[in-house]
Amino acid sequence: MKRWFLTGAALLLIVICVAALWMWNPREKEFHSKQTQNSVALQADNYTVEIIRDQYGVPHIFGPRDQDVSFGLGYAHAQDDFETIQEIVAATRGDLARYRGLSAAPTDYIVALLKVWETVDAGWETTIPNTVKEVANAYAHGVNLYAAQNPKAVWPGLTTLTGKDVVAGFVFRTPFFYGMDETLLALNANEYAQQIALDPGAARQSFVPAPRTMAKRGSNAIAVAPERSSDGHSRLFINSHQPLTGPVAWYEAHLVSEEGLDITGGTFPGAPIILHGFNRNLAWANTVNAPDLVDTYVLTVNPKNKNQYLLDGKWVEFEKTKVTLRIGVWGPFALRVKRDVFESAHGPVMKTKHGVYALRYAGQGEARQLEQYYRLNKATDMAEFLQAMAMNALPSINYVYADRAGNIGFIHNGQFPDRVEGWDWRHELPGDRSDLIWDGYLSFDKLPILINPESGVIWNANNTPFLATGAGDNLNPDDFSETMGLQDNNTNRALRLQELTGDGEPISRERLLEIKFDNRYSDRSIAAEVVKDLLDEDWSDEPRLSGALQHLSEWNFRTDIDNHQAALGVLTTIREVTFPLTHIPPPDRKTAFREAVDLLMENYGTIDVPWGEVSRLRRGDLDLPVSGAPDVLRAMYPKDVGEDAKLAAIAGDSWMALVSWDPNGVQRADVVHQFGSATLDSNSPHYADQMQLFVDEKFRSALLNKDDIIAGATQRYRPQDNN
Repeated sequence: MKRWFLTGAALLLIVICVAALWMWNPREKEFHSKQTQNSVALQADNYTVEIIRDQYGVPHIFGPRDQDVSFGLGYAHAQDDFETIQEIVAATRGDLARYRGLSAAPTDYIVALLKVWETVDAGWETTIPNTVKEVANAYAHGVNLYAAQNPKAVWPGLTTLTGKDVVAGFVFRTPFFYGMDETLLALNANEYAQQIALDPGAARQSFVPAPRTMAKRGSNAIAVAPERSSDGHSRLFINSHQPLTGPVAWYEAHLVSEEGLDITGGTFPGAPIILHGFNRNLAWANTVNAPDLVDTYVLTVNPKNKNQYLLDGKWVEFEKTKVTLRIGVWGPFALRVKRDVFESAHGPVMKTKHGVYALRYAGQGEARQLEQYYRLNKATDMAEFLQAMAMNALPSINYVYADRAGNIGFIHNGQFPDRVEGWDWRHELPGDRSDLIWDGYLSFDKLPILINPESGVIWNANNTPFLATGAGDNLNPDDFSETMGLQDNNTNRALRLQELTGDGEPISRERLLEIKFDNRYSDRSIAAEVVKDLLDEDWSDEPRLSGALQHLSEWNFRTDIDNHQAALGVLTTIREVTFPLTHIPPPDRKTAFREAVDLLMENYGTIDVPWGEVSRLRRGDLDLPVSGAPDVLRAMYPKDVGEDAKLAAIAGDSWMALVSWDPNGVQRADVVHQFGSATLDSNSPHYADQMQLFVDEKFRSALLNKDDIIAGATQRYRPQDNN
């Protein structure tokens, strides 16, 4: 018996050792190497740049060349948010699971499925200009210098960044702004109801009905022309709604080169230029749009050969490659899992429990996103801005524009597939017909574009492009092909903008601020519908709620911090208001009301609670009341109701700017960040130094002239000297 036990223990030990050897995957600490540090330092010597931090820690970056400035931005951004930059690099390399474990494995697989690196490699050789490569490489070199100076902060195994890493970030990230993630999640669900579009010439149309949701992503933008303003100014309010932290949280920077860059705005970790903001002559704001830019094809697989699919009456082989996912287990140990990646003539293929599907999507094979952003940064007037937009390399995102010449504009931007007319492209497509595999996009002049309407005002709040200005000036849906899958929804924010700008009265700076910080739900909103429905219900069998119903009936649909009905109103309606974003089915309205009453009573002892007691903005030790709520113009989105019965904002209003030019072309810009420039350093004075301004709905003046920046500077340095 003892001999059997010892034999079994020995065999178990052998198995453990073999498994350990198989999973042994140590991660080199490249940035600890003197050779790497010296190499990075030599690269850094190719750049001449000065970083000046103002009193809020915002980096103003000056250099002779554009690439010098991008080098400085990479360094400054790494100082403030190196952890997030590393996470983005690992994700775009398809290596995030090595650090984050099994939960990140799908991200790594998607990198392979969408052929991110094949796209980058091909574009780097054929379509990306040298000037753009230089900017991308320079940003990477700036990050590398910070990493070499701070090797203990570097993730083990993270190798030096390259310009290709920067381009890959754009290739991987941009499709998800128009909802690519929703398609992938839906196809990966255990159940999926296909809605197959039939030949428009067929005798009848039929499909399996299944509701499909469309996320209403956030952001507001408002442009006012001189003839509509009360003082002859042209103005643009930039008001993107992003997560307040993480890989797509705004970071503010000011970039100035002797080659023509002079731009302030918001950027994301990993981006070497400004993504939206303003230069001396023009400004633009981005809002997310959600046209139909992904097509799903239902494939017929050969029952005798699972590696073949039917196309035009013939069995065709899938293109198959393998990807090895490294899933971190503990320390130097990683589980290596091999997975097949399939592709058809349509695009990436997903084999699921309920069928085999191919995807074709806007941005597929596109690597010029950074080039288009770079050209937008360099534009000096409306003609150059529109010329840059006409590249049509960005798969989605609205642009609302204003400039010093008094022009305003709206571009419902997108790479709209050049699809066969007559088909319902919102449904799945039969995958056995090559004539339904579109190739190319509609030209820029076919997009919904509105320039200088007579009303003198343009706005967007993630709504249909056919409601963007005053009555009589809006674009006509009949002028655009149904194959474009354009939005037809209106958010509460869009309804309020229509109500607040529709009377034709002059819009002063003060009035524009009132509009932006409006925190009311429209009488036509979902929230108002829910309240009306509840007040019309028969509650005679629940007399305990009569007082709460009276309290709810007194709500004016505003969400200012002193509003005593907003807590009950928002808690009752929030799950239905946010359902298009969360996709979490809300309870029935009576249940939602009861639960809101119970929550307030259990945690506050009353339903008469000032909204600011519930709605909070938190950062470190700061915990401040904040006005606003989901889908109001003063947008604040919580993750959920916290254990303390508070709604702490995690997304919504973030970096904002109000940019204007007077009749003489003199520029003024006021900006504010929800927290501060020090993204991760809680010990920095700039970790939350703008937070009080933000909750008070106030701004700071953007510093645009070097003398003004130097006068209030807290730091001036060259990255190479900042050991």
